[in-house]
Amino acid sequence: MKKYFAEMIGTFVLVLGGCGTAIFAGGTVGFLGVALAFGLTIVAMAYGIGNISGAHLNPAVSVGVFCAGKMSIKDLCGYVVFQIIGGILAAALLAFIVSQYGGTRGTFAANGYGEAFAGAPGYYQISAAGAFVTEMVLTFIFLIVILGVTDKSSTPGFAGLAIGLTLTLIHLISIPLTNTSVNPARSISQAIFSENTVVLSQLWLFIIAPIIGAILGAFVWKAIKTKE
Repeated sequence: MKKYFAEMIGTFVLVLGGCGTAIFAGGTVGFLGVALAFGLTIVAMAYGIGNISGAHLNPAVSVGVFCAGKMSIKDLCGYVVFQIIGGILAAALLAFIVSQYGGTRGTFAANGYGEAFAGAPGYYQISAAGAFVTEMVLTFIFLIVILGVTDKSSTPGFAGLAIGLTLTLIHLISIPLTNTSVNPARSISQAIFSENTVVLSQLWLFIIAPIIGAILGAFVWKAIKTKE
């Protein structure tokens, strides 16, 4: 249970830090600032709880780690449940804070595509197919990096930094397209509290695409990994 609670806390911090920055400071810091916020929360949690749970903070990452043969089905289920709970708790806190200054939640840093961001400055009206491929490919890349830098043959001590910087890059690429998910827990939590009903109807994509990308990443990494 310690591992599961660590994942809950870590995902809570990820959603609070990343989505909180987008909600409260996005207009000031811009896409670059939001991307850095997500990357920095990963770095912080990787070094804070990585020795307890591995700091997946993401159901797609846990699925990929499982497919790579580095996790049991029991832990996979526990991780996913507690990651989602952590994300929802953070989103609930963000919603409460917004209510305390009389704000409206709007899209609430949720993920979406096309009409979900109609008229939003800086966003492209990407199609569902484009959003699906974007999320799948970027999660694929994310898993390749995660599995590579956490492998026992890699240089120790730099995994958290490499993973955080990769997530920052992923956000820089895809915030204007989908608001960047690559993480079903992050997508579920924000969609639940969003006042934009379109994002809830589009949520399926941000669950399925990252998981498929993670599975593909795990199998490709296993295929190209140098045998010890």
